[in-house]
Amino acid sequence: MTVEITGRQQWQSWQSNLLPVVEQVQDGLWSIPVPIPDNPLRYTLVYAHETANGLVLVDAGWDSEETWKALVAGIAVTGYRPADVEGVLVTHYHADHYGLAERIRGVSGAWVAMHVRDAEVLANLPTDRGTWERRVAEQLTTHGCPEGQARAAAGEMQLGRFVGRGVPDRLLQNGQTLEVGGVELRVVWTPGHSPGHSCFHAPDRRVLFSGDHVLPRITPQVAAMDSDAAEDPLTDYLGSLERVRLADIEEVLPAHEYRFRGLASRLQFLALHHTERLIELGAAVSAHPGSTAWELCSVLTWSRLWETFSPLSQRFALGETLAHLIMLRARGEVIGLPSRPVRWYTAAGGCTW
Repeated sequence: MTVEITGRQQWQSWQSNLLPVVEQVQDGLWSIPVPIPDNPLRYTLVYAHETANGLVLVDAGWDSEETWKALVAGIAVTGYRPADVEGVLVTHYHADHYGLAERIRGVSGAWVAMHVRDAEVLANLPTDRGTWERRVAEQLTTHGCPEGQARAAAGEMQLGRFVGRGVPDRLLQNGQTLEVGGVELRVVWTPGHSPGHSCFHAPDRRVLFSGDHVLPRITPQVAAMDSDAAEDPLTDYLGSLERVRLADIEEVLPAHEYRFRGLASRLQFLALHHTERLIELGAAVSAHPGSTAWELCSVLTWSRLWETFSPLSQRFALGETLAHLIMLRARGEVIGLPSRPVRWYTAAGGCTW
């Protein structure tokens, strides 16, 4: 279940911890790396489509002066200026994708398009950072995180990056077809990483702009923080993997790391990864009844020791663990008692692992 690396220069830059160069992927299609400061993902790959009127971007990158200069320089390599950007298609609302869209709109008057579900998320975010940080810290402590670490994790999230963002002026729906520079782009709604995450399928180019839905090396984060909510993001995500199982895709253009072939193999790996994680977590609940999600994190397998995680990394891990618990609960295999903190048990008649 391996993939073939097609973005060789991107891969070499990833291996060397460097920012890739701007590349022409196909006629009229460019890849522009925009750095993400102090983040292990390192950069967002912004894709620029040439049109009769200028450029249409897929994603925009993190919002800072450093990243703006990188985006401006990258656009210059394509022969255009930020003022020539006529539109931005956003895969999802996270700050490393949506961040610079508002600045581009201010420079060029570009339209900004996003799936309606993520637009709803943006519209309902707290209007000040302090309120949001308190809300995040409360969610963390509800699932067993110590209060000091919860406050530290909320502070590390740079939530101010989300506050005050302008809302998109075009709303996308699943299956919608767009014409960009004479090329058809079809919106494929792929919820999981975010409620409105969308990929863009270009059948004429035989490529998929996969955003964070499918990456060549790492598994995208699928997280939850509210076990009382109706959402089941992992079930959504696994269903979304099937939505992009399209036979005509020759190359995947992700938002991070590097371009690749072998989509079917990668989809198989991602589904198997989550199946194995569900089994491991179900067994952990059975072996440690009454544990919080935070306590369960400490007995699960990670790429490095749980104790070495930063507060922010622990917050992400907790969210992923909770998403798996919610899916196990939906399958009738575990229950979470609505105490504070929430404690988890194997359901009566559920798997004994």
